[in-house]
Amino acid sequence: MVANRQEGVVVAVNGSMAKVKTSRHTHCDNCGVCPGDTAVVLDSENPLHAQIGQRVELEVRNANMLQAAFIVFILPLAATCVGAWIGGYGASQLGYNMLTMQIAGGAAAFFLAVSYIKFFDKSATAGKDNLPVIVRIL
Repeated sequence: MVANRQEGVVVAVNGSMAKVKTSRHTHCDNCGVCPGDTAVVLDSENPLHAQIGQRVELEVRNANMLQAAFIVFILPLAATCVGAWIGGYGASQLGYNMLTMQIAGGAAAFFLAVSYIKFFDKSATAGKDNLPVIVRIL
């Protein structure tokens, strides 16, 4: 498992969780998902019981980054191609219009892939495995 370490300041504490304000890392320039220009506030696990105002070091896990990139970018394209192929094969077997069945098969597979992506996104954000962890109080 690959992990990045970042420093930040605790801005809120709620039980075993903390909100930590960190500066944006170099990957943010390429992605653009993080809001703001210079800082981002991350929900983090707080096993060290850091308090508001303390500087901390976070470990941001990247274990599922490759899997998530594949699911978001490659899966819809691959599903559309496979769906179009299945639609074309079905049209040749059943005697339907080839182009219409390819479009229908590709569209159906694309929407199934998008539905799976929504499910994957909910399950990825629901688990604590993907949250940053406070590993040291500075």
